[in-house]
Amino acid sequence: MSPSDLGEHLKPFVFLDLFAADMRLMQQSMSMHPHSGIATVTVITEGDMVYDDPQSGRGTLEYGGVEWLRAGGGVWHGKELAAGESRLTRGFQLWLALPPELENGTVDSQYIGARDMPRVGPATVILGRHASAVSPVRAPEGITYLQVRLSPGEQWAFTPEDGQSVGWFAVAEGEVDAGGRVSAGQIAFFEDGAGPMSFRAHSTSGATFVLGAAIPHDHPLYLGYYSVHTTAEALAAGERRIAELGARLMASGDRRTASGNVPVFR
Repeated sequence: MSPSDLGEHLKPFVFLDLFAADMRLMQQSMSMHPHSGIATVTVITEGDMVYDDPQSGRGTLEYGGVEWLRAGGGVWHGKELAAGESRLTRGFQLWLALPPELENGTVDSQYIGARDMPRVGPATVILGRHASAVSPVRAPEGITYLQVRLSPGEQWAFTPEDGQSVGWFAVAEGEVDAGGRVSAGQIAFFEDGAGPMSFRAHSTSGATFVLGAAIPHDHPLYLGYYSVHTTAEALAAGERRIAELGARLMASGDRRTASGNVPVFR
């Protein structure tokens, strides 16, 4: 999903990437890059990654853990997560279009390990709330994002909150029947409406997937290369800010930590 295709229909969800890589190689090849106007959410479906940040401390993210980065008015990032113990790491990175009051605002980042993320049945509550559980991530209201793992043949249902007429899911592993079969690497979205979403995992493989539901983002999308804003003026302000930050980043020298990662530059 990108802002110019499905993101236009599923906003505030505007970008989704399913990645699988040796983090030792991926971190070397990944360059520092800017964002403004969005928040990024990274979750792990297999393996682990390490963060090391002066403001957040050091720790490990594995299945159920999350990196939250509200870029707001501008950040540079791309190397803040380093390789953990696993050779292969799989996961999703999601972008959210921010509302006007946040799109050029202050940066906010969180790293939260799996043990501190709430679970309801097979679902980890990454953003928002589900049943009686509320995520500790400081996300805008009206957005729910879940990470779900079903055993072979297991059935499960999710009911969106009032007003959440945007709904989709994407499969990382296995196969899910949700009124049609959806396999690993595929995304499907539900017709507008707040009805329950029902899922059954494949009888032999089980399934791991993420699910998003939200109140629609009722603003146009103005797109930069790494930025998404609600107006041309907000986009211009965000791009000016990230250009200024880029110049400061170039002058800052080697910022690598002992873990080998490079903290977010804000």
